[in-house]
Amino acid sequence: MSFVSFPELIAAACSGEAVISFPTDTVPAVACRPDCSELIFQLKQRDRSKSLILMGANAEDLWPYVQGAEAARQEWQQLAERYWPGQLTLILPASDRVPAAVNAQTPGTVGLRVPDQPIARYLLSFTGPLATTSANLSGQPPLTTAAAIDQQFPNVQQLTAEDLDRIKPEALAQLPPTATLSDLESPQSGQPSTVAQWTATGWQVVRQGAVQLKTKPSGRF
Repeated sequence: MSFVSFPELIAAACSGEAVISFPTDTVPAVACRPDCSELIFQLKQRDRSKSLILMGANAEDLWPYVQGAEAARQEWQQLAERYWPGQLTLILPASDRVPAAVNAQTPGTVGLRVPDQPIARYLLSFTGPLATTSANLSGQPPLTTAAAIDQQFPNVQQLTAEDLDRIKPEALAQLPPTATLSDLESPQSGQPSTVAQWTATGWQVVRQGAVQLKTKPSGRF
């Protein structure tokens, strides 16, 4: 078992020596420091041609990982403001801060997302953006519980139940003033995020998931 305290989990993620797991608004994620992405590929027995995404606590933490003209960046920010935090992954032109291993097949792009899950965002506010994907062996269904993740991946570090409860009041501060602790317990959708990619002609929906998007002839949503 690798259930650890919150400080230990943050230290493990920041050290680059471990893969951690935490809940999101879709399915639980496994995550590590972006420059240590090889750890995830080894863990999941995952083909290197399948990219990872960077997950952050907020959009401002993720924008340094992309590059583009001001007009394009305004388009990206407008869509992010509509759907983040939420179940939408944006594939955008990558800056030189993105390690090649995150997206070995098309290193000029990077997938980004801010999850609508306060505990995940609270954790990411300490670690900075992490390379993430679903918690499962490659080709198998995503694991949906901490116990299942621990059984499949006993070396992946997760929060103890006690520490999960301890940080909930702090994570709650990220929600509107009317929110209650029960708002932290909302079930994961079990659906993958919708994926939209920016191209020379505008947006292209790569995968329809929890967020339903439909492009106009102009390539805009």
